[in-house]
Amino acid sequence: MAESFDVIVIGAGPGGYVCAIRAAQLGLKVACVEKRETLGGTCLNIGCIPSKALLHSSEAFEEAGHHFAEQGIVVGQIGLDLAKMQARKADVVKANVSGVEFLFKKNKITWLKGEGKITAPGKVEVAGTTYDTKNIVIATGSESTPLKGVEVDEKRIVTSTGALELDAVPKSLVVIGGGVIGLELGSVWRRLGAEVTVIEFLDGILPGNDGEVRKQFERILTKQGVKFRLKSKVTSAVADANGVTLKVEPAAGGDAEEIKADIVLLAIGRRPYVAGLGLDTVGVALDERGRVKTDAHFATNVPGIYAIGDCIAGAMLAHKAEDEGYALAEMLVGQKPHVNYDAIPGVVYTWPEVASVGATEETLKAAGVEYKVGKFPFTANGRARAMGSTDGFVKVLADKKTDKVLGAHIIGPDAGTLIAEMAIAIEFGASAEDIGRVSHAHPSLNEAVKEAALAAWTKPIHI
Repeated sequence: MAESFDVIVIGAGPGGYVCAIRAAQLGLKVACVEKRETLGGTCLNIGCIPSKALLHSSEAFEEAGHHFAEQGIVVGQIGLDLAKMQARKADVVKANVSGVEFLFKKNKITWLKGEGKITAPGKVEVAGTTYDTKNIVIATGSESTPLKGVEVDEKRIVTSTGALELDAVPKSLVVIGGGVIGLELGSVWRRLGAEVTVIEFLDGILPGNDGEVRKQFERILTKQGVKFRLKSKVTSAVADANGVTLKVEPAAGGDAEEIKADIVLLAIGRRPYVAGLGLDTVGVALDERGRVKTDAHFATNVPGIYAIGDCIAGAMLAHKAEDEGYALAEMLVGQKPHVNYDAIPGVVYTWPEVASVGATEETLKAAGVEYKVGKFPFTANGRARAMGSTDGFVKVLADKKTDKVLGAHIIGPDAGTLIAEMAIAIEFGASAEDIGRVSHAHPSLNEAVKEAALAAWTKPIHI
């Protein structure tokens, strides 16, 4: 007879493996289903981790080629060994996925290798064997959203997967979509020498982010050499041996024009990946966008079946999936955890970085909330000046009456790290005054956060 478990998690991405580990820590007998040869899901294998490795390497390449001289550092001719850069990226990925495998062994989690299919409540089939379980967790993540008329071959027309594996720097790269993935990978190849054009259907990049940040970010990227075609749509992309020919029209309709590129990156978003799970067989309900429907406790409409991460509603972020996986594991043993979705940050790992948490001005206005704005530019921050990274600002939004922090938005150096302070502030209900009165080390980039909080509460000191 096949082994039985307390929990079987389908998918070993950040949500799935965190859920499995936490459940095992709490004393449950756990198995995790993963069809890849390595654990870690999209994030560790072909997403977050390899993209950040290339972002880091390309930043270093640009610094050496264009900014070392400003600091009095004299180097010879700068060259690019792309194969070695890609090999380093592969080493980073290997170290991370091996780490997850080690954690599975440490916590005595069974890795069921193969595709998982739910054949009935409490039954999961993997590689021809059916396993019994008290609880099933769907953590299958997401996949790149396709676009009619644009057929991906991962050679000339690529998703993020193919864009991470290019063996030569394209002379020209067209990115379809002005969101996080397109801008990050566009930045990588722009730094390494490609001419990059971003085509976005809407009137601005990073939809959903703070409007002021979006405008500033577009100006900075334009200054770096990225070209933008806003309010435009791609109706077709045809690849041949010489490159790709795209047809581009105004979003509102109009005459099409042709654009040619060596490589096209399709990055218009991601969609839930639930194919082959057998959800229709067991009656698990999906919403209008193909996401698994869940209640506030991640439960589906079928008892004993739960879902977390990219395949349910909410932001498609690895750390959001982790928080949900951690919380669900605790719920399964009777604990009462809570995920505060207002305190989950989002980051774009370009340079400068863009980070946000909580409400934007746009959402506060729409909700009729009275608020105060505090801003502080990195041009007035001593550490940013010393680093030569003065683009951007910190923006704090606080309730006009109570001074409670409602949101924060940062564009600037290490914004992804700085935003953590604001996430904690929102989680614990801090006021702008609370942040402004906390001692921040000098000289540090964090002082810009303090000054923006002071500006929201009363007045900043250093501007």
